[in-house]
Amino acid sequence: MSIVIWLVVILVVVGGAIALVVVGVGATRNNTEDDPLMARLTEATQRGDVVSSLEQIEMQQPFSQRVLLPLLRRVGEFSTRFTPQKAFEDTAKKLELAGNPGRIDAATLLASRFVFGVVFGGALLLIATLSPTKWPFIRIFVVVLLFTALGFFFPQLLLQSQINARQKDIRKAMPDALDLLTICVEAGLGFDAAMAKVSEKWENQLSIALLRAIREIQLGKTRRDALKDMSDRIGIPEMTSFVAAVIQSEILGVSLAKVLRIQSDQMRMKRRQRAEEAHQAPIKMIIPMAFLTFPSIFIILLAPAGMQIQHSMFK
Repeated sequence: MSIVIWLVVILVVVGGAIALVVVGVGATRNNTEDDPLMARLTEATQRGDVVSSLEQIEMQQPFSQRVLLPLLRRVGEFSTRFTPQKAFEDTAKKLELAGNPGRIDAATLLASRFVFGVVFGGALLLIATLSPTKWPFIRIFVVVLLFTALGFFFPQLLLQSQINARQKDIRKAMPDALDLLTICVEAGLGFDAAMAKVSEKWENQLSIALLRAIREIQLGKTRRDALKDMSDRIGIPEMTSFVAAVIQSEILGVSLAKVLRIQSDQMRMKRRQRAEEAHQAPIKMIIPMAFLTFPSIFIILLAPAGMQIQHSMFK
């Protein structure tokens, strides 16, 4: 019976987590504009629909955007009063490194941690209460506390996984992007126009970062500051080295095409080295095999023979 209860617990928790993630993804897709209500009004105007009031347009929005996100923002605004400034800044920095998924702010993300903790812990408490077999108080306390902590750290783990995936995507795309950037500069294009060509060629995290830097330059920010901000938003050593080389060539007047060619060769060399590091896996597996796997096999194989020898000797 306990196995069935644990299976139900796992299914309910996983189902709740998937539902919350689906709601978050739906909110992300519907939150691509700064003002969703005005975006809906513009869309209705372009279609030629007759709109009686803004309330009618607001009611056409999804439930997650009308109720869940505003409620989460209210909780986030309340939680910022008791959150240290350092934690708030670190969360905002991680959101930038992740590409700001969902266009949410740091307060909303911090509030979602408490929401996930309450949902996970409440689900386990409800299951323990409705269970046909009475759970001991210690078991209920430990399980609810464990899943509450899991729900509290779940948004942080999800954000960190998005940061790692984004950095991996950018690191993988940089050698090819630098090759195209070098070809465009050598063909006579300016550096800004070359970055625009690279951003038009692919649809990945690197092209999005380059496009944002181009727009910042068009809005009046200097190229040096825009590239530094792009490097800070990505947070990988390869991009930091590339931006430093470009800024240095601009200051010293060195040929930008040669600098880009050198950077492209270095990126390809680093990618080749990372691929060669995968060949070290068999060597690294020797230690756990020698100290963990082989002793277990020896015990399984030799223990019966040793017991028989011991029994025959004492007999």
